[in-house]
Amino acid sequence: MAFVDDRARPEMAHHIILEEREQLSISGVEEVESFDENTILLITAQGALEIQGEGLHIEKLSLDGGDLRVEGRVNALLYEMDGGRRGGGLLARLLGG
Repeated sequence: MAFVDDRARPEMAHHIILEEREQLSISGVEEVESFDENTILLITAQGALEIQGEGLHIEKLSLDGGDLRVEGRVNALLYEMDGGRRGGGLLARLLGG
């Protein structure tokens, strides 16, 4: 029998700090969906987030604490619209739609 924790999980705080468009720190990260040097796709406490840039690399990742640090040139931070109803949203791209 699998253990199921029915207690409500407290919502993680979600913060973004971008320094000189070269160093990005994010808290409230729940999952990293995919990454390469141009795009990082995340699930955060505030929804899906796409980081676009050049030469991006994940310097630090702690899913236990929900912290992520990225270095490289950040060009855009895009949150998915509520429910992803608009075509071309983050989840649609992830699922090949």
